[in-house]
Amino acid sequence: MKFLIRIVKAITSLVIVLIILFEEWGWEPLQRLASRFAKLPIFRHIEQRIVRLPPYPALIVFALPGAALFPIKIFALKLIASNHAGLGLLIIIIAKIIGTAIVARLFTLTKPTLMQLAWFAFLYEQWTVWKLKVITYAKATAVWRLAHELKTRTIARWHMIKLTYFPHE
Repeated sequence: MKFLIRIVKAITSLVIVLIILFEEWGWEPLQRLASRFAKLPIFRHIEQRIVRLPPYPALIVFALPGAALFPIKIFALKLIASNHAGLGLLIIIIAKIIGTAIVARLFTLTKPTLMQLAWFAFLYEQWTVWKLKVITYAKATAVWRLAHELKTRTIARWHMIKLTYFPHE
């Protein structure tokens, strides 16, 4: 039984670390992408209203995308369980990317208000300390260095492609 518990903890830890690393690498770029939509008048108006929300309504707005995507992820898991693993996995990945972009943008908009809630500020501080420990540990691994190198090369290639095919952007 102890062996099984250790395996479950290891798998859970791996999943959490992968999510944190995705958020770490994806949060800022996806937030910047989402902020481009804010330049459109309808989104600018919505964002102005979100920024003016009191703390608990801001918390609801911040939590809404995660709650809204939950049924989509459950549907994707059903697809995976019914021999449509590729489609299910694709839906989960797309939902994660879109969800992260939206949540990152909403957090940028609501963070000052949410930090007025003492319990939220406390949890955010605890989360930040724990995440920093996880990232520090991960950065010390060969897998991290390899992934970082791959990411750096991919970004460099992307910039070369942009310069070659879209020189005036």
